Amino acid sequence: MNNVHLAVQFFLQIAVILLFCRVVGMIAARFGQPQVVAEMIAGVLLGPSLLGLIWPEAQQWLFPWDKSQTTRDTQSYLFPASQLGLALYMFIVGMEFRVDIVQKRFKSSLAVSAAGMVAPFVLGAGLAWIFFHYTELFPKKTSLMEAMLFLGASMCITAFPMLARIIHFKGLAGTTMGTVAIGAGAIDDATAWALLAVVLASFDDNWSHALVNIGGGLAYVLVTLTLIKALLKRVEPLVTEADGKLSDGGLVIGLAMMALGAWFTDLIGLHAVFGAFVMGCAMPREVMTRDLIARIQPLAVALLLPLFFTYSGLNTKIGLLNTGFLWLMCGAVLIAAILGKGVACWLAARATGISNREAMGIGTLMNARGLMELIIINIGLQRGVITEGLFATLVIMAVVTTLMASPIFERLVGTGTYKPEPEN
Repeated sequence: MNNVHLAVQFFLQIAVILLFCRVVGMIAARFGQPQVVAEMIAGVLLGPSLLGLIWPEAQQWLFPWDKSQTTRDTQSYLFPASQLGLALYMFIVGMEFRVDIVQKRFKSSLAVSAAGMVAPFVLGAGLAWIFFHYTELFPKKTSLMEAMLFLGASMCITAFPMLARIIHFKGLAGTTMGTVAIGAGAIDDATAWALLAVVLASFDDNWSHALVNIGGGLAYVLVTLTLIKALLKRVEPLVTEADGKLSDGGLVIGLAMMALGAWFTDLIGLHAVFGAFVMGCAMPREVMTRDLIARIQPLAVALLLPLFFTYSGLNTKIGLLNTGFLWLMCGAVLIAAILGKGVACWLAARATGISNREAMGIGTLMNARGLMELIIINIGLQRGVITEGLFATLVIMAVVTTLMASPIFERLVGTGTYKPEPEN
């Protein structure tokens, strides 16, 4: 494709994605699902799982994909646009993140995070041991340790971006429930990505990648929340205009810092969401945070973020789950996922003094895996760590646990029943 044709196709894709996401969203709302879940479903429906199945010519025409990578295609343009939307949104989530609640509820946040990692990891590793010895769901070149680490990490995943969007949709930003869940989810996902780095390092027999991933991530968090945060605090008065609003220069600085954070964590093998989120946490909590959110959020949520969820769905093939045995294995994975994440996080929150209703809400939110799960298992499939059968099994688990979150939350907790805590 030449550049002109790529641009024409890209704009058509944006129009189709936005309108289709809105239509699916209206239908999903009747079943108690938030818009973010509708966007994930819309991407799957526009991809090979439905449109590509019933009308492959139309799907290929609308979303051309060059598997040989010898020529450019519009999906390669959708990817960076989708990543920009995701990074911007997680930057906003970081700016809204209530560190004071985490400090006040530190014991609960730590307990929920630990439970959300240890329990699902143990169950996932146990299932991997069974699959490795009694099935062919792992390729022969995958070792037992790599299989256990990968499946354990996959079970640990929380839908960090989707969790943030659900919390925003349900008005839980600034509440104990929302803050504990998003804090624990961030830690769990960062840990899962570190485990993935270990698996890939073992698979490639190159441990330098894992060291850079883990060490670089810890160094980034430390530097960003100390040195960069202090520097931004000093810069804020310089980019505040006489009327108390953020200048255009201040907007540029904020966006540039977000991009640098996302770039660095992507560079070292963590996902861009972590860099953008941590940089958002470092933003001064007065003029910069207030005006950056007001100026970034409408475009990020309405235009760019749906591209991320749709792009991921375009590359998901649910139809690979095509035998009774695979459905049986899928049921085992799903049960282990719910027990390991949802139930364990509920019990951990309850044990640290959080009310039963809030604890159930936290467990329900933490159990959603969404597209972060799809990203990590796509990497596993591309690198040959898992087979297509296990990939399809994990896709179903990710979709079901995500679809469960909103209706179960409504039944157990309800929306609009909790108000943000006053800031210190």
